Amino acid sequence: MAFDHRKYVAFQPVRKTDRRWPDQVIQHAPTWCAVDLRDGNQALVKPMSVAQKQRLFDLLVKIGMKEIEIGFPAASQPDFDFCRKLIEEDRVPDDVHIQVLTQARPELIARTYEALKGARNAIVHVYNSTSTVQREKVFRMDREGIKEIAVNGARIVKAHAEKEPNTNWTFQYSPESFTGTELDFAVEVVDAVNDVWRPDQGQPVIINLPATVEMATPNVFADQIEWVCDNVKYREHIQISVHTHNDRGCGVAAAELAVMAGADRVEGTLMGNGERTGNMDLVTMAMNVYSQGIDPKLDLSGMAEITDVVEACTEIPTHPRHPYAGELVFTAFSGSHQDAIRKCLSTYSEGDKWEIAYLPIDPRDLGRRYEEVVRINSQSGKGGVAYVLERDYNIAMPRWLQIEFSKVVQNAAETEGGEVDSDTIHRLFEEKYLAVRPDWRLRAYDLHRTDESVKATIEIGEEQREKLSGAGLGAVEAVAAALEERFGVTLAVEAYDEFALGEGTNANAMACIRIQVNGEPHSAAALAEDTTSAIMQALLSAVANHVAVAESGSAGRATA
Repeated sequence: MAFDHRKYVAFQPVRKTDRRWPDQVIQHAPTWCAVDLRDGNQALVKPMSVAQKQRLFDLLVKIGMKEIEIGFPAASQPDFDFCRKLIEEDRVPDDVHIQVLTQARPELIARTYEALKGARNAIVHVYNSTSTVQREKVFRMDREGIKEIAVNGARIVKAHAEKEPNTNWTFQYSPESFTGTELDFAVEVVDAVNDVWRPDQGQPVIINLPATVEMATPNVFADQIEWVCDNVKYREHIQISVHTHNDRGCGVAAAELAVMAGADRVEGTLMGNGERTGNMDLVTMAMNVYSQGIDPKLDLSGMAEITDVVEACTEIPTHPRHPYAGELVFTAFSGSHQDAIRKCLSTYSEGDKWEIAYLPIDPRDLGRRYEEVVRINSQSGKGGVAYVLERDYNIAMPRWLQIEFSKVVQNAAETEGGEVDSDTIHRLFEEKYLAVRPDWRLRAYDLHRTDESVKATIEIGEEQREKLSGAGLGAVEAVAAALEERFGVTLAVEAYDEFALGEGTNANAMACIRIQVNGEPHSAAALAEDTTSAIMQALLSAVANHVAVAESGSAGRATA
């Protein structure tokens, strides 16, 4: 049997009864370190060129990244050359630390320092694998042998740094495959490394605890981080960093819970590119922090530029549903969602706290437009259609017309398939409700009001004008009476609404009406300079629809 779950063994969680992290809340952004140019680059089918690396480095600096891992110069000549380029061309700002990775091997550490010569601020990131499976099946070494590799590496890193006193050195150690390492052994190795580096005597030290492979749920990783924070030596003098991967799809969640558990620093990549399923996504986690009202210490307002640069440098497209960055992440097609968004936005004013249904953050914060929020397809409802007309054409519809017109739009979506754009929605509205037949156009009207009624005289038509007169309790009833007498029909007004229009339109008012003509429903709308003209024209258009239907039916019967 090829698909057999019995070959796997469940990860054993940490035995911990004093966990505190579930009660913690992230109150400030961690220190960020972008590893796009090393971890991200090594995961690409086609590694980045120097020009692509420079473009991505410049973007990371622009958004505010202060620690950037630029490569593995001892293992790759292009990485070595890029490191030298940044230093020799003075492309690294004074407040940015460049980080490079090296294995804990003497010749590789020496080459690493050669690449960093002349740097102002540099982080030397040394690592060796400590996990049970790596010890037993890859290196075939015991705990002492693995620890000795780490300690020797720490000594060599320190010795080389002492020869270059003009650089501000930070040392970083990773027990690679930390999540697969016994916790007591991980701490034993870390303590041994720190006994060499002595962070308590002023040497800046980062201890990075990587989920090189994500092996369990995020809460288990948080337990591991809290356990290390509680048991490691020199805790108050070191930064605890995490580097999570996304094998189980929980890279961001694991990093967030790790910060709650005491981690000070997070490594990741923009958009989550990395080995296998990827690294922790810096964009997502930073925006998660931002959405809680916390300064993420990164400027992600130019999200379009970020995605463009990352796509150009990695040659990986951004998924349309990628959190915060994807094309569709702020878009609602569902009718109920659209209605809720429309109603919330109608009450929102600049400066208010952001409390909008279905929109965790304001799209404008990332350079997005409200035009992208509500888009119409066959799943959409009245609220979305109404929102598009209000937003793009300043056309407000009463609820009864929203319901009626949404069916027209839905039918078009189902017929054509896919999305119905704003122009199409407006065209459908004009064709269905606003279109005026030339012989039914209101040319003039005259109203005379007495104590008991209103007498209306209207002139309709363009070439052959016709005058109609009627009386009623109001203008609408008086015009309806004139139409009943002229065309021999019975009219009953079910609903009508009038709206004053804002600036930017040729008309000042719009009216919508729904009537029964001989028991058959007809609706129409009209734009005019005043509400009285608008409601009269809407009434004329509604009756015209009935007459046109009746005439086409008679013509059809005569032909038959």
